[in-house]
Amino acid sequence: MRDLDAELHELRARIDRVARVCVLSGAGMSAESGIPTFRDALTGLWSRFDPAQLASEEGFRADPRLVWDWYAERREGVRAAQPNAGHLALGAFERRRPGVLTVVSQNVDDLHQRAGNAGTIRLHGDILADRWLEPCRCRPRRDPGEAEPGRPPHCSGCGALVRPGVVWFGEALPEGAMEAAERAAHGADVMLVVGTSGAVWPAAGLATTARRAGAFVVIVNPQASEIDAAAHLLVPGTAAQILPRLFA
Repeated sequence: MRDLDAELHELRARIDRVARVCVLSGAGMSAESGIPTFRDALTGLWSRFDPAQLASEEGFRADPRLVWDWYAERREGVRAAQPNAGHLALGAFERRRPGVLTVVSQNVDDLHQRAGNAGTIRLHGDILADRWLEPCRCRPRRDPGEAEPGRPPHCSGCGALVRPGVVWFGEALPEGAMEAAERAAHGADVMLVVGTSGAVWPAAGLATTARRAGAFVVIVNPQASEIDAAAHLLVPGTAAQILPRLFA
């Protein structure tokens, strides 16, 4: 019979003695703080919309106000959410052992940062940040925060629109983000993949990258994921349940 307590005790001891730890967090970790996953956010009024309408450049250009309003609602939810026990455990570990932990997140909220992991690598952008859809032609280096308020904000001179700073369907990841994540995975002694189905690439490939480079790979998730074969250890549970036992 499996002794999960013993396995977690051994894993914690391993984490405490290694020099480099990488944690990849997915939507399940934020969901424990009350932030719905992308598809779960398509409820109520939004359930009749195709995701591509609300998370693509084409959809934004077709109906900027609709898309802006959906993200405004999601932003309110992010601001109201609080880091859960899993976030807080990682923040506490970083304070206790600075320079050891690298957090890579597929989430667009700021819960890791608020918990104390300021250097979190964000693969899919920042929902609370704004950027220009296209550069403002009046002042090419103009900050989007200076735009005329509206739904969405815009330049009153050239009409350039402001959009959320997230990665939409068909877009490249933020410059340098995946490269930094791959370096962290390749250099890790222990790699934990937490709260993700393993269905979103290229992030899902980080577990295999770490294993091939010699890391001990652990997947923490309540259900099976698509990348379980990359793990040395599968831990059934959520971030808030398991991470405090490993890091706090």
